[in-house]
Amino acid sequence: MKWEGNRESDNVEDRRDDGGGDGGSGGFGGRSIGIGTIVIALVGSYVLGVNPLTLLNLLSGGGDIGAVLQPQQQGREQGQESIGRAPKSDQATRFVRTVLADTEDTWSAVFSAQGQTYVKPKLVLFSGSTATACGAGQSASGPFYCPGDQKVYIDLSFFKLMQQRFNVSGEFAQAYVIAHEVGHHVQHLLGYSDKVDRARRNASQSQANALSVRLELQADCFAGVWAFHADQARNILEKGDIATALGAATAIGDDALQRQSQGHVVPDSFTHGTSEQRVRWFTNGIENGSIAQCNTFEARRL
Repeated sequence: MKWEGNRESDNVEDRRDDGGGDGGSGGFGGRSIGIGTIVIALVGSYVLGVNPLTLLNLLSGGGDIGAVLQPQQQGREQGQESIGRAPKSDQATRFVRTVLADTEDTWSAVFSAQGQTYVKPKLVLFSGSTATACGAGQSASGPFYCPGDQKVYIDLSFFKLMQQRFNVSGEFAQAYVIAHEVGHHVQHLLGYSDKVDRARRNASQSQANALSVRLELQADCFAGVWAFHADQARNILEKGDIATALGAATAIGDDALQRQSQGHVVPDSFTHGTSEQRVRWFTNGIENGSIAQCNTFEARRL
């Protein structure tokens, strides 16, 4: 992926030195990493953006997954938010700032073409844990978007874990993860997230899960829309980049995670879509570059 020398965003808040460390070796947020299902839950939770305990329950076919994406009121009532400093200038930080800047430029242009104004999300770098408007953010929750404060939260150690556990590497695979979370911000601005939250309140568990799948697949599609326009404007893609992103999408499909953890899948418990679906919708976005083509809520085939 061609990114060095491109604009870096200043809309980044660095909380990595705020004392929210992991509290011990080999763990996240004070919890040690186990083996088997626990490993799958931790790695999957990073990309899926849910609490690892919730994912453990999901992988066994149970759990109240319907409310996972809804902001928690207690998060808004927490103490003062950490004051972020200017982000460090190491290569990993510069990469994240550059990808964020690229999403800002892309979505600002896309929204402007439709007569709308894109409100840029802030990206928060943290280590261990941090306060958010959606509750306490943990490293084990991975990259996630909080609609309550319109911020994307990332612990950069996730990218190393993604490579170690799933053998998914490459800068564009990392950019895909960031673009997916920014895709949730786009959904928030367009009103999709609120509609899903309202519909899920009166839905059964399986219906609520199905709505979550469509929301996540749309975020994958929006990540592809970003890549389409960014490559047209700035020629960022290199040979093999798309394959690395598709590899990441394949690795984190609900069916792949469940098959690895328990040897079988429970479709009614899916909340993010199968590997095939995630690949299909990201590919749809990167081939068409159209928000209208990402309407997973009216699609007959996911």
